[in-house]
Amino acid sequence: MKSKIAFLTSLLLFLFSQCGTRKDGIIMTVNGPIQAGEMGISLIHEHILVDFIGSDSINENRWDKSKVYEKSMPYLLAIKSLGCRTFVECTPEYIGKDPVLLKTLAEATGLNIITNTGYYGAANDKFIPKHAYKESSEQLSARWINDWNNGIGTTGIKPGFIKIGVDSKSLSEIDKKLVIAAAKTHLKTGLIIASHTGPAIPAFEQLEILQKEGVPPEAFIWVHAQGEKDLNNHLKASQMGAWIGLDGLNENNLYEYVRMIKNLRDNNLLNKILLSHDAGWYDPAKENGGDFRGYTTLFEKLIPMLKKDGFTEKEVHQILVTNPAEAFTIRVRKKGGIRKRPL
Repeated sequence: MKSKIAFLTSLLLFLFSQCGTRKDGIIMTVNGPIQAGEMGISLIHEHILVDFIGSDSINENRWDKSKVYEKSMPYLLAIKSLGCRTFVECTPEYIGKDPVLLKTLAEATGLNIITNTGYYGAANDKFIPKHAYKESSEQLSARWINDWNNGIGTTGIKPGFIKIGVDSKSLSEIDKKLVIAAAKTHLKTGLIIASHTGPAIPAFEQLEILQKEGVPPEAFIWVHAQGEKDLNNHLKASQMGAWIGLDGLNENNLYEYVRMIKNLRDNNLLNKILLSHDAGWYDPAKENGGDFRGYTTLFEKLIPMLKKDGFTEKEVHQILVTNPAEAFTIRVRKKGGIRKRPL
């Protein structure tokens, strides 16, 4: 029976992969593949559960799934009521990634929830497992490719993107290894690479490494690009083809976000923007999970501000619907524009 299910799943993925447009490509959710056209309005960088204990101490016994479920559910239902259909959960391995919990929430809310594979090298490498230092980039990539082929751990749940993180000043040796591993994984799976980055220096260092590995900028999301204050660097990276993740939206930076979005729009680069809050989350180290920041500022505050500033419905649709579907559609991007779809 298992082999039959695996065969049917592979056949479904193959059939989806033969579709010619982003509307008909596939997005991988915790409940399996959907067509890109089903992704709808999307938040591309949020969190439900994050545990900062460190890679040496983390385990699922540190949180009660039912309590995380109970606390996060109202926030997820709130964005669904505002039209959101897809929620990209960016918590990486060794920081509280819980695919089974995400699947339970997806089934209860009706949201498409997407999880990830990869390792997080920011925060002074606190969340990198010891084996990552000993293993080669090829060995790390093999682990992440296995997540795609067979599911994360024993869950059977597949990732929809690669999540890594790097130092904010310049890439360390372990950071470089993670970027190379991510490149190798992309070329075998077609999963896009989302890298916690911030300032421009490590962003361009990563783009250089990826291109040496045969992966073009179109396969890279510059996560937390709002951390770079020279907006010319946003233009430079997006002109290369990279995605600009403006994913730290809150009540206090709305005008700055309007400025960054207009800068890209005015330079004909609206098609490279990805927006989100980097909000949430349940922290098992805090009483009752700590303070949980919701995900509605984009809908309730930013979009009305953009419309008041002259943004059209078509432009808003481009940012919230078209761009996420284009970015997260599973396909191998290769230098020279050749796209080979993974089977």
